[in-house]
Amino acid sequence: MDIQIRHNPSFSVVRATLAAGEQISAESGAMMAMTPGVSLDARIEGGLLKGLKRSVLGGESLFITKATAGADGDWIDFAASLPGDAAVVDLNEPMLIQRGSYLCSESGIEIDTKWGGLKTMVGGEGLFLLRATGRGSVALSAYGALDRIVLGRGEQVIVDTNHMVAFAESVTMRLIKASESAWKSLKSGEGLVFEFTGPGEVLAQSRNPDEMIKYVYANWPGSRS
Repeated sequence: MDIQIRHNPSFSVVRATLAAGEQISAESGAMMAMTPGVSLDARIEGGLLKGLKRSVLGGESLFITKATAGADGDWIDFAASLPGDAAVVDLNEPMLIQRGSYLCSESGIEIDTKWGGLKTMVGGEGLFLLRATGRGSVALSAYGALDRIVLGRGEQVIVDTNHMVAFAESVTMRLIKASESAWKSLKSGEGLVFEFTGPGEVLAQSRNPDEMIKYVYANWPGSRS
């Protein structure tokens, strides 16, 4: 299987080129285009309970789409709901993903949910995060540009809560209050940020989905009346 990103960085499309019989899993509704030989099957991955956890708690669809290539091999394209970049992560350790950022993954990857604690709920990400485990490639989407920050042991980075996309499970995350003098530009309404401590990788997006929603609402015809 070969997974490539096309049309990046603004309107990224993830193309998976599959050999005969190969499968790829994707978030329901993410398929954009495909060759005629691809067979699609929507299923509740891991059983009803796990599917409900992923849907109700993780903010994703109840169903996972399974795409299988035909005898001659095929390709299939996936696109996110919001405009922006995408990244392909070669998973060698579990990764935690915010809701809405998971796009697709190789068949050797399992997508489940993990309790994120009150820090993620207060930070606007909900009580649960998606957890990707196994070996293979995972494609993630971002709103705007996507930054990949690799932290050494003990190294730290601070990310606004609405700009977090994903992070390796080896990374420690804390919710802290931003210093008003040092972080005037951060757009978290509560003045809260995530502090990540390595080792591991952190992915962040350059645009804030909540701010986009506020902008659209404020400028919607009749919203000011």
